[in-house]
Amino acid sequence: MRRDIAFVSVSVLAASVGGFLHAAPSTRPRTTASTGRASGLAKRVATADGDQTVRPGAQGPRVLRAQILLDRARFSPGEIDGRYGDDLGVAIRSFQDVHGLKVTGIIDPETWKLLNADKRPLTRRYAITALDLKGPFVPIPADVQEQAKMKYLGYESPEEELGERFHCSPKLLGEMNPGKHLDRAGESIEVPNVVPHRPLRVVRVVVSKAKRTVTAYGLRDKVLAVYPATIGGEHDPLPIGDWKIVSVDQDPWFNYDPIHFWNASPDDAAAKLPPGPNNPAGRVWMGLSKPHYGIHGTPDPGHIRHGESAGCIRLTNWDAEDLSHMVRRGTPAILTE
Repeated sequence: MRRDIAFVSVSVLAASVGGFLHAAPSTRPRTTASTGRASGLAKRVATADGDQTVRPGAQGPRVLRAQILLDRARFSPGEIDGRYGDDLGVAIRSFQDVHGLKVTGIIDPETWKLLNADKRPLTRRYAITALDLKGPFVPIPADVQEQAKMKYLGYESPEEELGERFHCSPKLLGEMNPGKHLDRAGESIEVPNVVPHRPLRVVRVVVSKAKRTVTAYGLRDKVLAVYPATIGGEHDPLPIGDWKIVSVDQDPWFNYDPIHFWNASPDDAAAKLPPGPNNPAGRVWMGLSKPHYGIHGTPDPGHIRHGESAGCIRLTNWDAEDLSHMVRRGTPAILTE
């Protein structure tokens, strides 16, 4: 289960990550596919009317279809859950804007026509492996000092691990696989058919405070990807300005220092938190030339764009990892109102 740990109830985290990071090896196993009969929900996604209007508040197969297609087009809907939330609205409006459509946030026939040009299957079968269940899966304590005693801030359950791998909520996995055991090796389950993106050359990154998005641009000002983001807040505003990415660190350690957090007790002790997907900075940290600030992942993908951060730019772990493979030291990062 994802959680906002005690010292970051409104954030993830502008503190002293930069300059104190150490890379740790990834423990994420490769995925493998299997064949089999699609579940009821998967069938409804595949056969859902690809021309019916999808509006805010909608839920069900058509919404799930749109989320998968937008994810594959690199207009991230955030955590795929089959429900039209703020993140999906951002993805739809960005997709419409880039493709010269009327920007409404509503998936109309013209928007569906472009999305449906992707003819790949929307879901696929996946056989859970023993490696998927290796863990260890342990609860993450809320107390920072207790977290510091752990060797790795890993997943708390197989459902959480599988959900993150396929960019979806554990609840959706359950809905797609009624009666299935997600903690059993050999179990064949239905998952969103999200695919690895090909790394492209990003020439600049633009963070919009108003839109709460991170946009990656390529040559000739081409939009390569748009991600929903949690950005700054009243106490820790986004540092508007022209900066550069100065480091890209996978599986970072996190140095918690209470002096960097307005809502922390001055009596709190500093702590060094181990890497892992439930580390406050998530799976990757892209440090900015503005000291103590960066673009990074999160232990709580379902709450991207909900709440505030401590001045940093927080993405889902999979979006942060995608961006991290396209930027390099020196890539401009423009933070705007």
